[in-house]
Amino acid sequence: MSQIAMLAGREMLSGIFAPKDLDQLRKLGTLKESTVDESPTAEQVKELIRGADIAITTWGSPRLDLEIIKEAPNLKLVMHAAGTVKGIVSPEMAAKGIRVSSANGALGIGVAETALGLTITSLKNMWQLAKNTRAGEWAKDKEKIREVYGVTIGVVGAGRAGRHYIKLMKNFNVEIILYDPIVTAEQAAELGVTKVSLEDLLVRSDVVSIHAPSIPETNKMFNQETLSLMKDDAILINTSRGSLIDEDALVEELERGRLTACIDVTDPEPPRQDHPFRRLPNVILIPHIAGAVNNGKLRMGEYSVEEIRRFLNNEPLDGEVNLQQLHTIA
Repeated sequence: MSQIAMLAGREMLSGIFAPKDLDQLRKLGTLKESTVDESPTAEQVKELIRGADIAITTWGSPRLDLEIIKEAPNLKLVMHAAGTVKGIVSPEMAAKGIRVSSANGALGIGVAETALGLTITSLKNMWQLAKNTRAGEWAKDKEKIREVYGVTIGVVGAGRAGRHYIKLMKNFNVEIILYDPIVTAEQAAELGVTKVSLEDLLVRSDVVSIHAPSIPETNKMFNQETLSLMKDDAILINTSRGSLIDEDALVEELERGRLTACIDVTDPEPPRQDHPFRRLPNVILIPHIAGAVNNGKLRMGEYSVEEIRRFLNNEPLDGEVNLQQLHTIA
């Protein structure tokens, strides 16, 4: 029977794995759980992983370097019950043929759903209308309402979150265009969207939703030059990473009143107390809640159990990470 080691503290794991999921894991193998509430130390992780065939990691888990993985010579799979694996993988894992899977697909569902919510509420100008009605202004600014109909939605990045956002937006009568240098025109067509250049997307879109990874190539890709291409009254949604936006350049555009920005992530986080994002009326600033929060984290636990089941049954993994392409992914 497979040995499954959970390399995180009990407090973190209890928020990700429901009792039913832990029961399923115990049916799949012998489960070795942490005895501490907080994140385990490197020495505690060595003890937990010793002899394991499968390791489960999440937020707060350490990087699995050679000193740790040598304790588990039979380790075949690391299941990361969170998003990016960049903080936990090491070159030694690829060299030893250890497979890695991420629950980024489950995490991306929450990101996409949040982006959809921001799309609808911003097009309908709900944020401003709510302020107006509280102030006794029932009809003020209703002429600014736009329905999710006949508008152009620009999606930047077709990773797991971007693809799910596309899937959700296809329920509406809108045009969806995509910028992603890795996706081919044929692959975009399979998604039911049209691949365009970033410049074309910015010029045409009524809503631009960012789902690109934070890598050197995307650093401040939304800058003075690119933001100036966006049409007046366009909406910019960022549920990806704050590093993708030159915040000073965006503030300049926002202060002109040209755009609306829905900002879930900033660089750094949180933004300073006097940051213009906190005071500008055309900014919806929320505290990095687009991914898995509270009960949403349980989706990742359920996903992880199913992924381990697939692995043990020699089925294709849904969230497998190609460690050779780590520099291009989120």
